[in-house]
Amino acid sequence: MSRHYPFCLTTFAVAALALLAPVFVLSVHAQVAKQAALADNTTIKPPASPATVGTSTAVAPATATAPATAAAPATSGAAGAGNVAAVDPANPAAQKGIAGRAIDKVREVAKSATDIFSRVPCQSAKGVAKSMGSLPHVASKLAAGQPVVIIAFGSSSTNGYGATSAEFTYPNRLAAQLRRQYPSADITIVNRGKGGEDAPEMMKRLQSEVIDMHPDMVIWQVGTNAVLRNLDPAETAALVEEGVLRIQAAGADLVLVDPQYSPRVNEHPESAGKIVKLLGRVAELRHVGVFPRFEVMRDWHEKQAIPMDGFVISDGLHMNDWGYACFAQLLGDDIIRSVGQIKLGVNVPADVRTYRPM
Repeated sequence: MSRHYPFCLTTFAVAALALLAPVFVLSVHAQVAKQAALADNTTIKPPASPATVGTSTAVAPATATAPATAAAPATSGAAGAGNVAAVDPANPAAQKGIAGRAIDKVREVAKSATDIFSRVPCQSAKGVAKSMGSLPHVASKLAAGQPVVIIAFGSSSTNGYGATSAEFTYPNRLAAQLRRQYPSADITIVNRGKGGEDAPEMMKRLQSEVIDMHPDMVIWQVGTNAVLRNLDPAETAALVEEGVLRIQAAGADLVLVDPQYSPRVNEHPESAGKIVKLLGRVAELRHVGVFPRFEVMRDWHEKQAIPMDGFVISDGLHMNDWGYACFAQLLGDDIIRSVGQIKLGVNVPADVRTYRPM
């Protein structure tokens, strides 16, 4: 009996390794894709599903430079082929440990990719007033099935810092949602997020990276780094207002997104409060939409009792996959609602801001 034991164990090990190899290859590919999407200057246009008519593309971030004050989130390294070959078939305990870790990794990725809201449902914040305006330009084009270009403009949370892959950044999640809703539309979402920037830096690239692309809609996330860098809230608001006027003159719909509610931002409550209030005033004065991200995320924590680490990564600043997904979902719901108004003939003028509870 003992003479056959090594043979049986070796056979088991070979079979197990053959089954595990694809897992590690997939893990390596996932890590490579993440690095390419969040660290390179390339653009990625994921192919449309064969069953889907039309296209909806979210262009990958131009850069993934995170704010200098933010620490990179911890990630688990992927085991490569060399690690598989190094497994000792005479050590079943080690083999079992590797197998277990590989299975756990596969389950984790599958759960995150296929049902990101299974752990925490994405619910609207009750009693939080927000205004997306009527978005007449982009809504009319979507309703008519015409090509639409949306630009996501901002800093690291637009770029997607903290997401486990480019697929889970908010622009990509938003593109997927709109694609499902309007399968015959040609929708392109361009990610123009750059880590560490705020209004002063963004204004320098507003013309070349936003206006020159002739977008139908601009989603401008701004203000977080102004809080962290202790910039003058009034000066920030003045720069944003100037940018708003330039975007409006280019004929695009616009939605402002204020800072995130997170531990790092909450260390500066006075500055954060002023930025949020001033951005709201700019939006009201210039008749553009505003998505109150700060109040929405505060509602997640204080009213929906979601732990902070349920939507913010370990650096205490950037959102995780769930946070980006829920943010994109709520934003997309408003865009879809606006298109529905156009289809029903409820064409609210661009200069009328309609407030409604979330």
